[in-house]
Amino acid sequence: MEMTKKYDQISLGQGQGPKAERMINEFAKKGGWVLLQNCHLAASWMPELEKICENLDDKLNDDFRLWLTSMPTAAFPISVLQNSVKMTLEPPTGLKSNLLRTYGAIDDKDLSECKKPDVYKKLLFGFALFHAIVQDRRKFGPIGWNIAYEFTNEDFTVCKR
Repeated sequence: MEMTKKYDQISLGQGQGPKAERMINEFAKKGGWVLLQNCHLAASWMPELEKICENLDDKLNDDFRLWLTSMPTAAFPISVLQNSVKMTLEPPTGLKSNLLRTYGAIDDKDLSECKKPDVYKKLLFGFALFHAIVQDRRKFGPIGWNIAYEFTNEDFTVCKR
């Protein structure tokens, strides 16, 4: 079976819970991967997710995997966290490392499609430097900023557009 038929994803939000539940049940039987994105946006559905995960038994297809993405939130079920393998994506330490990571994620296609590449490169460097500074200053907590501010990779992607 092709991987595209063995993988499905949904970004959780208003009204997406029942669709996510159907996906989990379907792939638990036939095998494949389900990705539920932005679980923190579906706080009211988290108790239902907890029940679904508790009812998953040993009769699952060996190829079934449930992936969840979330920002830190108190609404996320503790039992799901305790029974999961957790991965985190932390920003690199230091401006140089952060800039290298940011530029490593930029595709040459982005630069070649631009009508004014020289201006775009300068603007992109400004955003990348700002992104690196904000990410690096977070480690200082209240000393780094008077008000907590995040400039995530998604914010940087929006700026590129």
